[in-house]
Amino acid sequence: MKTHKELKNRQRQDRHSYSEYLGVRVHRALSWLNRAEQCTDDADGQVIFLWIAFNAAYANDIAEEYRLREQEMFAQFLTRLCDLDNQQQRLKNLVWVEFPSSIRILLGNQHVFQAFWDHQNGKISEEEWQDRFSRANAAASTALSRENSAGVLAIALSRVYTLRNQLIHGGSTWNSKVNRDQIRDCAKLLGCLVPIVIEIMMDNHDELWGQPCYPVVK
Repeated sequence: MKTHKELKNRQRQDRHSYSEYLGVRVHRALSWLNRAEQCTDDADGQVIFLWIAFNAAYANDIAEEYRLREQEMFAQFLTRLCDLDNQQQRLKNLVWVEFPSSIRILLGNQHVFQAFWDHQNGKISEEEWQDRFSRANAAASTALSRENSAGVLAIALSRVYTLRNQLIHGGSTWNSKVNRDQIRDCAKLLGCLVPIVIEIMMDNHDELWGQPCYPVVK
């Protein structure tokens, strides 16, 4: 896994070949990766800053009516990255070599599954959330059995997204004892995923990456 320093040194050398949009994405993502690496004793902060870095890399300026489809968007983004990474297979190794057991544990954790919390808040029945959990786990098992790296990562990130929402929307206490396992698991996964995402984008600087949500205004 590349560190912020290694990726930043490369970015300084290669940025003349980047399009304006890619340059902004990589610059922003690296800045948040740098901040995340400074949170050596704050896993909550790591999750937040790493998710911002991931967002900086993939999010496009889209119409308001489509913004609720964020999970679908990053799933498509991951599929594209896996295709671009077909030769080096960094994302595949992440899923099948570095984090296979951690990802399975994360997928089986009800506390990072949104329907579980919808039930706790009285929005759906216990039967309904358990049915959704079973179907989601069946989809995850299918992706795992087919060695669908992009699919597994997308499902895992949908769970991280639930945790991200808990933190960002004040649904969790900082450094809480009750969610340490999932916080640590998500921080480790994102900590390995985000540098790979940035590196793949830099490797493929000739691809079209789209306009960031908030362009630089001078």
